[in-house]
Amino acid sequence: MARIKASERARGRGRGPVTVKTKSKTAAGRTKIVSRRPGAAPIAANVSRPIAEVIQTARSYQGVPYKYGGTTRLGMDCSGLLHESFAAINVNIPRSSNEQAVWGAPVKPQELQPGDLVFFGASPGSNTITHVGMVTVATSESVQFIHSSSSLGVIENALETDYYLSRFIKAVRPRL
Repeated sequence: MARIKASERARGRGRGPVTVKTKSKTAAGRTKIVSRRPGAAPIAANVSRPIAEVIQTARSYQGVPYKYGGTTRLGMDCSGLLHESFAAINVNIPRSSNEQAVWGAPVKPQELQPGDLVFFGASPGSNTITHVGMVTVATSESVQFIHSSSSLGVIENALETDYYLSRFIKAVRPRL
């Protein structure tokens, strides 16, 4: 990942895709701001049909607000997003991020593929898993992942950002 980050800086591309922020009203009349990437990247042709369906399902939740323990369009947490997305292909994965972290074979960061699960700690250098996302795009230049952010809800982000790289703990390839 450090090599990817350094190469992005050298090319002046460290920012990633443009994000559009929109305002909307909640049922309670409050204003919320939702960040979305317009036109999510297409799913690569070499991605298996089941993984493509999981990614499409996860992307269908973009903009859903974060809710601890949530698994619906009313609110969803990070592990709930993956639990519900894999359910679309009738695969029952563990519900918590800690259990999901052992549900698959370890993957080196430079070998990430769409569908792999990425795990993070709450602070830089932490070894305690508190967050999970799923890789949606993996190229030699960038790795994008979808997750449910506690502040922005379900969103795709670049793994190469300083924030996520400093909190990255491990990745696994799910058992299908």
